[in-house]
Amino acid sequence: MSTHKHFDKVCCAVLALVLIVTAVFMNAERFGIQTQAAEMGYEKKLFDTSAVHTIDIEMDDWDGFLESCEDEEYETCSVIIDNEAYKNVAIRAKGNTSLSSVAAYGNDRYSFKIEFDHYDSGKNYYGLDKLSLNNIIQDNTYLKDYLVYQMMGSFGVSAPLCSFVYITVNGEDWGLYLAVEGVEESFLERNYGSDYGELYKPDSMSMGGGRGNGGNFNMEDMEDAFQKDGSDDGETGMRPDAPDNGELPENGGAPGSGSMPDFGGADDGGNTSGNEDTENGNAPGSGSMPDFGGAGGGGQMMGSDDVALIYTDDEYSSYFNIFDNAKTDPSDEDKDRLIASLKTLNEGTDIEDVVDTKQVIRYFVVHNFVCNFDSYTGSMLHNYYLYEEDGKLSMIPWDYNLAFGGFQSGADATEMVNYPIDDPVSGGSEEARPMLDWIFADEQYTELYHQYFTEFVEEYFESGVFEKMIDSVISLLSPYVEKDPTKFCTYEEFEEGTAALKEFCLLRAESVKGQAEGTIPSTSDGQKEDSSSLVDASDLSISSMGSMGNTMGGRGGQMGERPDEQGINESANEQGMRGQELSESDEQDSDSESEKEPTRETEPEAGGETEEEPAEGTEQEASGETEESEENSGEAAEQEADKASEPAFAEKQRQMPDNNFTDNNFPGRTGDAAASSDNNMLLLGISVAFLLAGLLIAFKYKR
Repeated sequence: MSTHKHFDKVCCAVLALVLIVTAVFMNAERFGIQTQAAEMGYEKKLFDTSAVHTIDIEMDDWDGFLESCEDEEYETCSVIIDNEAYKNVAIRAKGNTSLSSVAAYGNDRYSFKIEFDHYDSGKNYYGLDKLSLNNIIQDNTYLKDYLVYQMMGSFGVSAPLCSFVYITVNGEDWGLYLAVEGVEESFLERNYGSDYGELYKPDSMSMGGGRGNGGNFNMEDMEDAFQKDGSDDGETGMRPDAPDNGELPENGGAPGSGSMPDFGGADDGGNTSGNEDTENGNAPGSGSMPDFGGAGGGGQMMGSDDVALIYTDDEYSSYFNIFDNAKTDPSDEDKDRLIASLKTLNEGTDIEDVVDTKQVIRYFVVHNFVCNFDSYTGSMLHNYYLYEEDGKLSMIPWDYNLAFGGFQSGADATEMVNYPIDDPVSGGSEEARPMLDWIFADEQYTELYHQYFTEFVEEYFESGVFEKMIDSVISLLSPYVEKDPTKFCTYEEFEEGTAALKEFCLLRAESVKGQAEGTIPSTSDGQKEDSSSLVDASDLSISSMGSMGNTMGGRGGQMGERPDEQGINESANEQGMRGQELSESDEQDSDSESEKEPTRETEPEAGGETEEEPAEGTEQEASGETEESEENSGEAAEQEADKASEPAFAEKQRQMPDNNFTDNNFPGRTGDAAASSDNNMLLLGISVAFLLAGLLIAFKYKR
């Protein structure tokens, strides 16, 4: 037993230090140190973007499944992902209005959602629980969603992973799709760690959420509302009051707004603003847009106040479009915390306490760069996720197939390329978008916003990263697009669309950098007063990239009849309605959790691991290649002929460089991630060191 007179004090001091360091470690986030995100196995498997992956869907009655797709009911299937088989997983078509649009066009190229854990909660694909397979509707480039998610993720925004997959069904070619990580449990754990916060997908339009998120939407009611006035403002589908001299329209509308005009907004006092035709809720000049109740209490924006993130009161019912679309299971305490954050956000005070400011600014830099008005900054006020943790809010991107001006059919390219970065809202005002307004309400945040724009352009465009990436992806996809039997465009339109997308991005980068640095006006008023410095994009065609009005598709291009882009004989109202029916806003739905069906009897298997036996109804060799059926010799011969050309595809995949934007392209993101990891390890090391030191001291004094 130690007789040192200070032994007890020394032990207490060491113990106190260990406890203090441990407390700091456990509460690291409160000291600016974020929890390290988990590394999921699927990141480097299916979401390796250096190749086009393969998914074979095996189902006994595929035709019957297609006939019932509009019901959005899950069916059992097996999937073989890059030669790894997974039995007894669930699949359904996803979307809402787009489901009926695909069916109306005589096309069976639906988007799908696969749930690995639907029948067995322990099953997953290398940690992935939900997978979306997007049909790339209204995007002749095949690249819009992919490009935006890559930009977001590399610039420091939590964004879903994605990659291209070539789908076969029962061994037969189906088409080139975009595989997108579901924004659900796996996504949250990957980005925020196991102790993640609450996730919501605010949506009042009942058009963008698909199953369980907008399920009460009725397109016939919407069509009646659009057509009740019966007016006809011409055949172009353009906004009637849009100027034809290249100047930006008034009232904050999208330039060259096409079939989706400025629906009017709310001023600071909640009163409608803009064209006199907005009386009774009609779109300016059109007389055909009903009043859906807008942000600010009476504007013509089609989303509600809660999805605009406007604070109303402390009642849960005032935010039902948020809470009813929760993707986690928030408690009353969680709801109270979110409402309190919204209140502070709307007051414009203590923003740092309730907003992850740097992440949200980075989100809006990329979002406003790509000109997507089927979103929070458009009239629809949807297509985003809201993440809340410890009272801090951030945005998660979703659904960008109508970006790059695609939401405005017939948009003027010069106006879109120069769309003002400090006046980015279409169909309303920045004041009615509190998650955006704080950036412009404080000069310091505005300056940081401009700084991030400059950083984004310099690190991504001026460095040559973008051109190298997009050229390699186009080269990778081209042979698959060419043989895609259900594509929504011709191969020639794909080539034209990708060329236009590349040019748009380069011209847009030139314009936004000039706006951020003050050499080009960054507001619509400024651009109206002086258009001399605007970047000229008069030779660019926005519609060639794909927009709300173009849908072909079908097996071999025969399932749907593609309308002549210039020769549609229908009124402006009919065109606008047609565009609405084809909107892909719902195509990438967040899909509320449905009740799990009873587990169907299958052979025992370890969830998330490669099946040793191939999926039912499929015979695979050890190499993983599917054997050809001996029946139907004509089809077998045809498939063998197709395979003769496939080695070229495989060789291209092996030679293709990785198309992911690396963290090296955006040093800010690398620094943030590295700092988080390094600080966590430092604190852990300090705690262990103090503990060991205390034990050594105690042992020494004891001796």
